[in-house]
Amino acid sequence: MAGVTDRPFRTLCKYFGAGHAVSEMMTADKTLRMSKKSLYRANFDGELAPISAQIAGSDPKDLAEAARYQVANGAQIVDINMGCPAKKVCNKLAGSALLQDEDLVARILDEVVAAVDVPVTLKTRLGFLNGHENILRVAQRAEQAGIAALALHGRTREDMYLNTARYDLIKEVKQSLNIPVIANGDIDSPEKAKHVLDYTGADAIMIGRAAQGRPWIFREIAHYLTTGQHLAAPQIAEVKEVLLGHLAELYQFYGEYSGCRIARKHIAWYTKGLRASNEFRQNMYKVETTAEQAQVVETYFDLLLSEGQTMHDVQVEQVNLLDI
Repeated sequence: MAGVTDRPFRTLCKYFGAGHAVSEMMTADKTLRMSKKSLYRANFDGELAPISAQIAGSDPKDLAEAARYQVANGAQIVDINMGCPAKKVCNKLAGSALLQDEDLVARILDEVVAAVDVPVTLKTRLGFLNGHENILRVAQRAEQAGIAALALHGRTREDMYLNTARYDLIKEVKQSLNIPVIANGDIDSPEKAKHVLDYTGADAIMIGRAAQGRPWIFREIAHYLTTGQHLAAPQIAEVKEVLLGHLAELYQFYGEYSGCRIARKHIAWYTKGLRASNEFRQNMYKVETTAEQAQVVETYFDLLLSEGQTMHDVQVEQVNLLDI
């Protein structure tokens, strides 16, 4: 979720009921720590607690130093990334590539936990290759090292984001540990959230891609788990209000040039499936200023409102597309 879960997005997800939100992945390479991108990712100003900073790298001492730096920067939790499948990350033996070297994993866990006096959590996958899943050993070693909680994505690195997430091993991991286990992977609806919690016995679930353009998924899931009933889909007027508010935060956070460009992907996610949205997006991508961008978004949603478009129409359209 690097490039997505910045401070404005985390704040929005917490507003809609997410109990916890982890920062974008930040490199442990101290030569890059003061880069513009790293400074944005480490900006926790005004963020609702608990503040969790995710670090990535392959050198135990560098990761320990990065953990101390982020705690001094305001982090109340440090999260170690051993789950990212991206090629540029794995080529540096970071992210999920670390699962190939269990001795190195152990040294990293020991060093980082010893380096800070805040909880250290771990995000990882089932293993590096299918047929060579080693998460049970890694998870048990993590608990021994003092990891406070484990977030587990139900795929290997080989899977990337293809195929479907597997929950059997998450269930086994949960049964073998005393620390909290957080299940992750393909959880995109209230029903799926309940199924994964019930099947795995996990203590919590983690939502990633399903929240892109749909931050209200957290309140939908929380309501369903509490009542067994579905919340009505947000009205177009609310989506408009949420999106414009999100844009304003992005503009303020990143400034004119970057704010306009970073906002484009979020606008695309929010408008997916809406009437004439592809034509709208193609025109929106050509806009070069934040003022114009916000205006074209507002005009588009006002048109939808004048036509009586509802989010129910969107859901029906998406179902029909899946049936094709």
